[in-house]
Amino acid sequence: MILVTGAGGKTGKAIVKALVARGAPVRAFVRSSAHEAALKALGVRETVRGEMGDPHALSEATRGTQAIYYICPNASPHEVAFARALVDSASRSGVPRLVYHSVLHPQIEAMPHHWNKLRVEEMLFSSPLNVAILQPTAYMQNSLAEWDRMVGSGVYRVPYPIETQLSLVDLDDVAEAAAIVLTQAGYSDASYELVGTPPLSQIEIAETFGRALKKSVRAEAEAVESWDHRARAAGVDDYARATLTKMFRAYARDGLKGNPKVLGWLLERPPTSLADFAVRITAAQA
Repeated sequence: MILVTGAGGKTGKAIVKALVARGAPVRAFVRSSAHEAALKALGVRETVRGEMGDPHALSEATRGTQAIYYICPNASPHEVAFARALVDSASRSGVPRLVYHSVLHPQIEAMPHHWNKLRVEEMLFSSPLNVAILQPTAYMQNSLAEWDRMVGSGVYRVPYPIETQLSLVDLDDVAEAAAIVLTQAGYSDASYELVGTPPLSQIEIAETFGRALKKSVRAEAEAVESWDHRARAAGVDDYARATLTKMFRAYARDGLKGNPKVLGWLLERPPTSLADFAVRITAAQA
């Protein structure tokens, strides 16, 4: 049995789907019962409901599992504490393996959620568990927050300069890599950067979607303050907004650049290109 924490989110569901496709039995750890039906439909055998910091729920979730895929809630101020609680529970339950969903370049202190993941990685190295660490870059799927605007107005809006260079990755490729690392021997005691593309400017990203949509799509920069106002109105909490604002400013200064070769080696094929992703999404929306 493989336990996936944070299984109700988009990353968790992708990991579950990839594991089920390989015939692996999956137990999902979720905060809300609202996710259970969708996860059962994906092929999850068992679900456990609870909070990441609850030792009783974690004990129930980790008992009898052979591996854990640990996804922390996005931009959580409790990342290190949650990881410590999970490792303690896994150790008591005799779980031998843990694969951690980290982030590309966790060494960047200017981005608090990256820095917190580095602290978790440090803690895992001294844990009794057999550990592997996956470090994905920004998902191609994140661009779909602008899908309606691209289709309707031909604008791809980002809260940093349009010249900012980011390497992207298809979440489906991340999930496939995670399933490989979780179900096959020989991938432990290592960190893997999961990058699907060379660095791309926001101009290139907009033009790539435009070609798939067969229309002109241009990149447009939005002030961080404007993004923060919209996020506040949408109910995003203060910590998450502050964290993401720092991320946008770090992107503006340095971008987020990676190399696709490690992911290609894991998948034994070239990672999905942004062009192929855009065509796939366009076809799915038709």
